[in-house]
Amino acid sequence: MGSIIVILLFSLSLIVCLLLKYSVVYALIIGYLIFISYGFMKGHNLIVLIKKSFEGVLTVKNILLVFIFIGMITALWRASGTIAFIVYMGSKLISPSILILLTFLLCSILSVLIGTSLGTAATIGVICFSIGKAMGINPYYVGGAVLSGIYFGDRCSPMSTSALLIAELTKTNLYTNIKLMIKTSIIPFVMTCLFYLFLGFNSTVSNISVNVTEIFKQNYNLNIIVIIPAILIIILSILKINVKKTMLLSIVVSFIIAMFSQKENIVSLINYCIYGYHHPNEKLNLMMKGGGILSMVNVGLIVGISSSYSGIFKETKMLVSLKKYLKDFSKKTSNYFVIFLSSIVSGAIACNQSLGIILTNELCEEIVDKQKRAIILENTVILLTGLIPWNTAMVVPLKTLDVGVMSGLFAFYLYFLPLWNLFLGVMKEKS
Repeated sequence: MGSIIVILLFSLSLIVCLLLKYSVVYALIIGYLIFISYGFMKGHNLIVLIKKSFEGVLTVKNILLVFIFIGMITALWRASGTIAFIVYMGSKLISPSILILLTFLLCSILSVLIGTSLGTAATIGVICFSIGKAMGINPYYVGGAVLSGIYFGDRCSPMSTSALLIAELTKTNLYTNIKLMIKTSIIPFVMTCLFYLFLGFNSTVSNISVNVTEIFKQNYNLNIIVIIPAILIIILSILKINVKKTMLLSIVVSFIIAMFSQKENIVSLINYCIYGYHHPNEKLNLMMKGGGILSMVNVGLIVGISSSYSGIFKETKMLVSLKKYLKDFSKKTSNYFVIFLSSIVSGAIACNQSLGIILTNELCEEIVDKQKRAIILENTVILLTGLIPWNTAMVVPLKTLDVGVMSGLFAFYLYFLPLWNLFLGVMKEKS
């Protein structure tokens, strides 16, 4: 009973921070103090609890290092013209009837390349949404397509922090996970494309000439060479080169291209790496500013503090009774179904994707083996958190687009994939 009260208190702190619009980091710090206090009152040594919490943080040390690389790469890809080239060339293909589908596809491609849902939403997502708004297309349709696309890559990109987190937590191979993720996503991906195509051809649009992306052509040298950093990521990922080495090489190449192709000086590029990219052109800056190591501090704190909980949970055995109940329930129903429900509850309580992943993994680690668990987590909690209106996984991208949560109804991929694999999982277990 005490563990349930503690979790409810933590949930309350998350809700209060959400309502008062404070950073979720404050709630996570409060949660840390609550869980440490609970363990201490249960007779556990305070020093041991703190030590165990730091051991939990160490399990994601590689993730935190990757955060630094992501901050640098997202800034340098902006400075080198890599993202501008992708957006410019992709946007030239857009026509009103297929805008919604292309929004999904372009966001999917860019999110795979840069591995960040928020970075994708803030770049190609904003561009596609602005074009759709000018054409008079229902903003919820385009917002839903953006949500679907940004989490396509957030789930299966080799640069995705969530994919890396799950690989670390489950002790599985990232590239094996990606291979299985692609295999389990084919049918939902095709279904999503068909639904967006249907929405596009049945949407009322206005005949407006769209030249939004001309600003990229005017302010960047869009030579084909600027796409090299992105191509490197793809090729080296296919060759299964270490993610950190792959990103580091892309960072170096982006730095060089930015110097010689975009005429950026070394001091400016170093500043971009730390503080994020910015451009003197105000209109361009609104679309392209961002990235930098400092932009990853908040998410780094969220993952770091959240990860410390796992060590405390294991030491205090706080979740043992709940885990036992879930294990018994899975025998009566389905392993996949229990993890599916756990991911929804964890995502709703945690208010952020990272902690949702950690809680779901902690609760369900004894239900299935590590490889199956990794893929089920990828097919559930990663996507379902993007459908919870108070979870930062949904709130932040939609706030970036300035559109309401009704967009979630049209984020087809986020529930097609979990439901399709739930159906297959349950059928397989019953057969």
